[in-house]
Amino acid sequence: MGTRTGYHTDTVVGPVGPPANGRTKLRPATAGAPVEYFRAKYGTIFLGDSLNVLDRHVTPASVDLIMTSPPFGLVRKKDYGNVDSGKYLEWFRPFAAVFKRVLKDTGSLVIDIGGAWMAGQPTRSLYHYELLIMLCREFGFHLAQDFFWWSPSKLPAPAEWVNIRRIRVKDAVNCIWWLSPTPWPKASNRRVLAPYSVAMKGLLKNGYKPMLRPSGHDISEHFAIDNGAAIPPNLLAIPNTESNSYYLRYCKEHNLSPHPARFPAALPEYFIRMLTDKGDLIMDPFGGSCVTGEVAERLQRNWLCSELLEDYVMGAVGRFARPLPSNPQESLFPDSAVSGDTAYKLYHPAALWSKAEGDPLAPDGGRKRPGAGARAEHGPRGDR
Repeated sequence: MGTRTGYHTDTVVGPVGPPANGRTKLRPATAGAPVEYFRAKYGTIFLGDSLNVLDRHVTPASVDLIMTSPPFGLVRKKDYGNVDSGKYLEWFRPFAAVFKRVLKDTGSLVIDIGGAWMAGQPTRSLYHYELLIMLCREFGFHLAQDFFWWSPSKLPAPAEWVNIRRIRVKDAVNCIWWLSPTPWPKASNRRVLAPYSVAMKGLLKNGYKPMLRPSGHDISEHFAIDNGAAIPPNLLAIPNTESNSYYLRYCKEHNLSPHPARFPAALPEYFIRMLTDKGDLIMDPFGGSCVTGEVAERLQRNWLCSELLEDYVMGAVGRFARPLPSNPQESLFPDSAVSGDTAYKLYHPAALWSKAEGDPLAPDGGRKRPGAGARAEHGPRGDR
């Protein structure tokens, strides 16, 4: 039996080869004990129910970070096994209890969770807020901070309310709940600093007069200290535009179905950098294609990922089939310099308010669908 900090593994089983004749239907893990499917230098991928993985292989109070994106409570069923929003809290309770047991007092639970629309009407489900409240009130977690992941590349959706009836705006933000067993998880925002804005660079260069702002904020002389970078906001601008990555090419070459709901590597990397040190233990219980494990491996953190569907695990192995780059940011920003290419523009809401308002608002709030001649604009039908 192998051992690593905070967890232990049984004999290695797999990985098995890809399907010989084209893509197969997604296959869930067989019932029973989870199996260790793949082992990298710092971590392990398990095939099986993550509750069993946590019970059998993870020592209590040993995990520094659970970084995960559970199946969302969407209206439409997905291949990867999402749960209806009305049953979400009941489904999540066993995971919450085990998460609390395995986390260190100084550890963190970071959950990326998207919202959902109520079936057949242009209103939002509250399931992800109810989850947050349940985790805090029933299980004793503390909300360290809420983050919002804005994907600039998201298409306008859901099409029925956004593109056809034009009564809602594009849904482009996921909530990210950063929770902790105690009010004092270890963290440092110095690990995730952002470039100074042009305005701040000018202020540092030209100076300013210390004064009390009308808002009541006291801008003292210490504000002019150049710390090299800015403290970032809790809005994370990260596009999700992966289309020709090594992972996708590997899946295509091996006739595997890529996981359809992958988050970009920069998202877990942000929290891994801010909340953990080298050698710490990171867990992703809803591993999918094991993005979290790939990032943790590169950053020299111990890690565990678990996934129920074998096809996705087979694809996840491909993430480790080549030497991991020590710093993928160098390929994203080759000059190691901050330029306009590393920023995303968000227009002021009033940018086009000088134009005429157009037709009067529909007195029924958009209940009546436009006629057959109405054209959906800007993209396909959404699902969230």
